[in-house]
Amino acid sequence: MISSELDIPQAVLGGNRLALARLITQIENGTPEGYDALRRLFSHTGKAHLVGITGAPGTGKSSLVNQLAHFYRNPTPGMTPARVGIVAVDPSSPFSGGAILGDRVRMRDLAGDPGVFIRSMASRGSLGGLAAATSGVVQALDAAGFDVILIETVGAGQAEVEIARLAHTTLVVEAPGLGDDIQAIKAGILEIADILVINKADRPGVENTERALRNMLQLAHPLRRDFLSPADAVHHTDLVHKAIPSPGDEPNIWSPPVLRTVATEGIGIQELHSSIQNHRKHLSESGEWQRREQSRMETELSMIVQERLMRRWRDGLPAGRYQSVLEAVYMRQISPWQAADRLITGDEP
Repeated sequence: MISSELDIPQAVLGGNRLALARLITQIENGTPEGYDALRRLFSHTGKAHLVGITGAPGTGKSSLVNQLAHFYRNPTPGMTPARVGIVAVDPSSPFSGGAILGDRVRMRDLAGDPGVFIRSMASRGSLGGLAAATSGVVQALDAAGFDVILIETVGAGQAEVEIARLAHTTLVVEAPGLGDDIQAIKAGILEIADILVINKADRPGVENTERALRNMLQLAHPLRRDFLSPADAVHHTDLVHKAIPSPGDEPNIWSPPVLRTVATEGIGIQELHSSIQNHRKHLSESGEWQRREQSRMETELSMIVQERLMRRWRDGLPAGRYQSVLEAVYMRQISPWQAADRLITGDEP
């Protein structure tokens, strides 16, 4: 057990896994202790490579994360094993609010490795495939010294673009035979892919899936996320597209590769790892790493300010005021827009 007197941030920096687990729980629960710990740890963050894995349900994201973690821990000769943190954001149980899939169950073979830390998080209704506390959890793992943090999203489909605001490298995972070879294009997540992965590539129809993705990439190029300013990242419409870069900027454009994998058999994992490393090199050499870090921090600051302003506003309302206005909306006496005006201005209904 951990003593209640233990300095958790200092213990996290020292590699204490139990302290890290306690801190993550505090962050998920939004406790003052969790916020204070993040404040103290923030100067120790910014070193980890954040890799997001997203895509539709059934594409094998968890198996892919499992194999990637194995490769990072057991790389080819001459490569240094990396410490890997895994954040798996699962759908919430409608009854308990907890994570109902539990990726730690699907990644049992990683258990016992001191260089791997796995945390399943419930989305708790958060849109975009990410729980609201995910950023704080990632910062805790970063401060704890993990070299690579793999962030697997819920896989809800059309709201997955949020991962692009958090990760340095975003993998969009597709699979043949799911009924729509261009589901990613409809969902708006193709544009945020730094690497496209066709998993379960031993299934029939893989050629059609790859052809469709490559054709859409040609249409999308060169409108890449690499040219976003920090302010642009706050808005989804700007997250996906920006003006075509000038000819002098074109060498810095990253063209997303399309890779085939069969995660359950470990096929294509080494090539995927190489592409992730190449993208990290591209980010560093082009200056995009710093731009994405700034964008991520500005977005996070904006979300924190919005949340705290909303909380302060709700706390300042007279008792029963919000409910009475809401009742008027229920009765269709006023519209939600009118209700918002009355709540903000203080006018009586």
